[in-house]
Formats: sequence, structure tokens, C-alpha cells
Amino acid sequence: MKKLQYFTLAALVLLFLGCGSEKEEEEEVIPTKPTETASFTAADVTTAYTAFNAHFYNPEAKLYYSTSAKTGLGAIWTQAIYWDIAMDAYNRTKDVNQLKLVNDMYQGGFQEYDGYNWNNTTEWFIYDDMMWWIISLARAHQITGNQVYLDKAKEGFQNVWGRSYDPVNGGMFWNFAKDGKNACINYPTVIAAMELYKITKDEQYLDKAKNIYAWSRANLFNNGRVADNIHVAQGNVGWSDYTYNQGTCIGAAVMLYKATGTESYLTDAKLAADYTKQKMSDAKGILPAEGDWNEQGVLKAIFGRYIMMLIKDANQPQYLPWIQDNITLAWKNRDKTRDLTFRDYRVACPTGTIQSYEASSVVGMMQVCPPKE
Repeated sequence: MKKLQYFTLAALVLLFLGCGSEKEEEEEVIPTKPTETASFTAADVTTAYTAFNAHFYNPEAKLYYSTSAKTGLGAIWTQAIYWDIAMDAYNRTKDVNQLKLVNDMYQGGFQEYDGYNWNNTTEWFIYDDMMWWIISLARAHQITGNQVYLDKAKEGFQNVWGRSYDPVNGGMFWNFAKDGKNACINYPTVIAAMELYKITKDEQYLDKAKNIYAWSRANLFNNGRVADNIHVAQGNVGWSDYTYNQGTCIGAAVMLYKATGTESYLTDAKLAADYTKQKMSDAKGILPAEGDWNEQGVLKAIFGRYIMMLIKDANQPQYLPWIQDNITLAWKNRDKTRDLTFRDYRVACPTGTIQSYEASSVVGMMQVCPPKE
């Protein structure tokens, strides 16, 4: 898991763990017994997203708070995921006010992160944080047609590729120290390259995507299981399971499958989906909680987007009921006063201070996953 493996800087560890006084406000969660219940509805999707914004969006900063206490902003890379959710909400509604939010969030990032200056090694202190934003910038261009968004995405991709890619042994380094190659930079690099290829039709992006995917498959993939990292010096592979790594592997494979028609990519995507469902989820298929007061709470929002890409873009509807059931249970267990959801779908959402990270995944899934008919 990024920010949990072999850190050399204690400050990064503290950042990832989300240390702060807000921790003590977190309430004990009470397990509930899953029961058959009606599916979430289209109205619920709107309610959930409206509530998420009401409790976490900072209209002055045009970015999201880290918690419902509305003190500091969320981590830099998670803001890109929230921007993706905003874009998914616009794609769902085509609401002009939602399009304004999409454009506002670009401005929020511009103001907060030095105008997307990719050479600022204080704002951007790790390569995958940059790549999440590059993906989002490319998506924002496709939605808005704004050339500035595309220019920023291309500049960012060139910058990260030039600094992170290993021309000798292949793959993308995860941090500036270049001591590890993680799934969280390699598969997102494939996705970013494919988004840029979709826009520009420039074959260099497709070639880079194929290159990094091949390295990732050879080094981080085992019959559907995606390793979190490989430590360069020791050559040790960290076989920790995280839903976002499974998701970005799925997304990368589906995008390459759609572009090339090569069946092996689709096979890989299905293997990764099957592993997530059969090995990482519980006996009822409920996805793991992930995120005990840290940024991992956002991981399933990423997984949700890319499993839905497999379902919709690659025509694999067999996975749809699984995702719908996860959303339905999480929505049933929401804090009904605030309409906020929680990272652990099996328990009641705490009624006190919660993180935007842990509240985001169900909201994100809802924007891309249709209710049961």
C-alpha cells in the first residue's frame, strides 16, 4: 500500500495515518446484520452526493475537507479522486451546476497546488499523487473540451515519465528516492496514457501504456492478484491486497482491450475482478473495509469506477449484482440523519466526525453504477 511501505520520511507516515486531534472524536461502530433489502434508487444517488458535498466540500477552497469537522483539506491525491466523482456525477446528470463544480475544482487544485507546477517537489512529493491528477485532468478535458486541462495533463505525464520511468529494468518508480515500484504508479500510468491516447491518437501513449502494462503483469500480477509493490534493492514483492490496485489493474486492462482487441487484456481484467470478489471480499461478497482513520478509505471509490468500466465497456454484466449489493448494504447502513456512508459497508455509519475518505467510496460507486431494476 502506498504510504505504508518502506517510508524513509516520518512526515509521510504521519500524513498517511491521518494523525490529529480529530481521531479522538471518531465513534465506535456497531456491527449490523446484513438483511435482504430493496436496492438503492436513482433518488438515493442524488441524495448521497448532495450530502457528501454538504458535509465535506469547501466552496472557498473549491476542494474537500479531510473530515466532517471541516478543518483541514484532504490529502492531495484524494482530491483528484473527488474530482473524478464530480465528473461522474456530471456524466450522470448533465446538470450545468455540476459542470460548474467540475470547473471550480480545477481552479481549487490550481490555487492549492502551485498552478499544477509539476516541478514543485514540495506540493508533489511522490509520483503517484501526480499521476492521479493527470488522469483527472485528461478526463476533465474530455468532458469540458478545455484545452488547458489537456495541456496540463500532457505536461504532467511527460514530467512523471521522464523522472519515474526506469529505462533499464522497466516500470515506474513510486517515490523520488526510487527505491520501489508500486502498483499505485504503474497501473495509473497505463490509465493516464490511455486517456491521452484516446484524446490525441498519438501512438506514443499507446506504446507507453503497453510497455508499463507488460512490466506490471510480469512483476506485480499473479492470476488476478495484484501486488502492492516491489522493493528494488531486495527484489521483494509486497503481496498486500488493496482494492484500488485491483481496480486500476482492471481499468488498465480494459482500456488496452478496447483499444487493441487483444483478448488477454480482458482475461486479466476478469481474473483481477474474480480475485477481488472471491478472495478479498467476505462470504457474502462485501468488499473489505479499508481505511481505519487514514486515506485508504478512498480506495473503493477507485475500484468502483474501474470495475464498472469492466462491466459496461467490456460487456461483463456478471459483476453488476455484486457491486449493486455492496452499495445497497452500505446505503442501508448510512447515517440516516446526515445521509453519509462509511468505509465498512457491514456496520452502521458513525454519527460523529468521519473522514471524507471513508465517506467517499459508496458515493463514488453510486455515480457510475445503476440501481437494480
